[in-house]
Amino acid sequence: MTADHFSFETLLLHNNHKFDSRNGAVSVPIQHASTFHQFDCDQFGKYDYSRSGNPTREALEEIIAGLEEGTNGFAFASGMSAISTALMLLSAGDHVIVSEDVYGGTFRMVTQVLSRFKIEHSFVDMTDIANVKSAIQPNTKAIYIETPSNPLMKVTDIHGICCIAKQIGALTFVDNTFLTPALQKPLTLGADIVLHSATKFLSGHSDVVAGLAVVRDPEIAEKLRFLQNSFGAVLGVQDAWLVMRGLKTLHVRMEHSVQSAQKIATFLESHPLVKRVHYPGLNSHPQFALQKQQAKSAGAVFSFELENEDVLRSFVSNVTLPVFAVSLGAVETILSYPAKMSHAAMPDCEREKRGITKSLLRLSAGLENPDDLIKDFSEALEKSKLVLTV
Repeated sequence: MTADHFSFETLLLHNNHKFDSRNGAVSVPIQHASTFHQFDCDQFGKYDYSRSGNPTREALEEIIAGLEEGTNGFAFASGMSAISTALMLLSAGDHVIVSEDVYGGTFRMVTQVLSRFKIEHSFVDMTDIANVKSAIQPNTKAIYIETPSNPLMKVTDIHGICCIAKQIGALTFVDNTFLTPALQKPLTLGADIVLHSATKFLSGHSDVVAGLAVVRDPEIAEKLRFLQNSFGAVLGVQDAWLVMRGLKTLHVRMEHSVQSAQKIATFLESHPLVKRVHYPGLNSHPQFALQKQQAKSAGAVFSFELENEDVLRSFVSNVTLPVFAVSLGAVETILSYPAKMSHAAMPDCEREKRGITKSLLRLSAGLENPDDLIKDFSEALEKSKLVLTV
């Protein structure tokens, strides 16, 4: 039986790096060398300097390429370094269309860095393909998608957008951090570049910062490899090893976390202090059917809006189980405040325009028993009722 016939969860463990072919070690060796001895003046070996290539980092790059059904993977020092390096495929005078409620770091990169290099942008609500078509300009060279989006969990038709991009000769970037290849594979839907903050679900343990990119097209791969080497924001070998270790349990972690997210989101949707829950796993979500069509599930992240900011502050003060922190996708449940955390780089007026209010929280379900989390949330919300009576 070949690897092509293995299921995803089996491929997480049984790939070309299952064991070291030289000694049988069931772990990828960590090669700390910064440079490599060459035996000839004219013909160098495969590796010469670790910024350009390192066997430990290369193992991770090969693994993520296989999991995303791509041909080439690239590992970076952070999710933002992966995104930023990939966006450097654009040139001065180009125009990029970007998901409206994109991650705050991506918003900052597009508005404050790319703009300095004369790269234009338009933010669009991509839940309606007509909006994307209307935003196309003669110089549109890329469409950047987050789906589900951060933090409002809007779902974009990946295949539909990719078809539009191909008609105009534009690249399609898809941030797949929230769902990972365990649940969604954008390359198979026509995307050119898939991006990850591997800090999140892929590594999964709140102990590493990393970014990944995967492509299928050899020409794009060569361009991205050149940029990776030129910018030099590569992932260190110890961190590459940590991501590979985390990947081995991705399937079981995601399976549990998705079930927990569904249960907690359903509970919150029926609570009187919760105005709305943004989760594409709920029938009430506008893109519920689309999410089921292009992904295996809705993922383990959702956001919810409380009655007002005072209730939110009371809830955060009284809840005990989640970590209240930046980030997501870890073994522990993480509660975040987008207005002051993930989207702090976005001006107030831009956040409000997108519906990222000061009463919105984002939750990433971890590996706890969801009933314990629901009990904790229920008690915190009960205490928060007092805020409304003051």
